[in-house]
Amino acid sequence: MQSLTLRIERVAEDDEATVDGLSDVLLDAVQSGAGVSFMADLTRDGAAAWWRGILSGATPRTVILVARDESGIVGTVQLQPAWPPNQPHRADVAKLMVHRRARGRGVARALMEELEHQARAQRFTLLLLDTCKGSAAERLYTSMGWTRVGEVPNFALNPDGSWCDTVFFYKQIARA
Repeated sequence: MQSLTLRIERVAEDDEATVDGLSDVLLDAVQSGAGVSFMADLTRDGAAAWWRGILSGATPRTVILVARDESGIVGTVQLQPAWPPNQPHRADVAKLMVHRRARGRGVARALMEELEHQARAQRFTLLLLDTCKGSAAERLYTSMGWTRVGEVPNFALNPDGSWCDTVFFYKQIARA
């Protein structure tokens, strides 16, 4: 297995190269069956439009990270601040995805570690996320000290139309 030179960066612009790279990662995740809110019929145009909307709608506290290797973007994750005025301390972790060509090399863990660092820098104290039960992501979050809250059966559909039971996690990263 060749070594992976990895850079984790915060996305600052929604240029076409970034949108293309993020679209590749999203399409690969969907094609490999990942439960990331999209169905198997997702098109490149649909993926690009979704990413443009996410990037253009980002607030100053939104964090969108990408992992890059020599060939381009291989992973991404988002920190989305809670919208309610009574929850300025909370954010949701969303869309952790790693391209199949880079899986098993620590990319997801590196993205999550940097996301937690960014969350602390923005003074978030509580992070929430959900993932499909039995997924590699569930094992990752458990290994990184996230607390499992519970699960909801038949919460969402996988890209192939099968049901996904969803597990919810939280992590307190600082005292409120």
